[in-house]
Amino acid sequence: MKDKLTHVSESGSASMVDVGEKDVTKRHARARAVINMKESTMRAISNNEIEKGEVIAVARVAGIQSAKKCSDLIPLCHTLALSKVEVDFRQVSDSQMEVTSDCRVNGQTGVEMEALTAVSVAALTIYDMCKAIDRGMTISDIGLLEKSGGVSGSWTSDNS
Repeated sequence: MKDKLTHVSESGSASMVDVGEKDVTKRHARARAVINMKESTMRAISNNEIEKGEVIAVARVAGIQSAKKCSDLIPLCHTLALSKVEVDFRQVSDSQMEVTSDCRVNGQTGVEMEALTAVSVAALTIYDMCKAIDRGMTISDIGLLEKSGGVSGSWTSDNS
């Protein structure tokens, strides 16, 4: 059986999925992004030497806030009453930082987009706060690591 696009109507136009008849279940999603930067930028972040302030603290709040506002950013996303949003940061090398998010909800639709939005905006916030010293930063590897709940059940990325 071929997968069906759920956000496209029979006529081919964009359509918000009706989740009204779906059961409320516990749903969870984790996502990741990687931000690549100069080693000197990583040191400046680690030593809290960025003029705009505490980069990780601000990026964490930005990630949480963006997950809560996901339906304002992504046109066909449902508004969700999130029960948990966590955004974490881990230095994976002298020039790479991994951003991860963990989102949870008891609801009728999943939280994958909220988790992906959280890591994206957190990484963009790092870029914004550090661009004065490193305009060459790149954001890569944005992706879903795992999800659970709903009719489709659990899924884990091969890259997690």
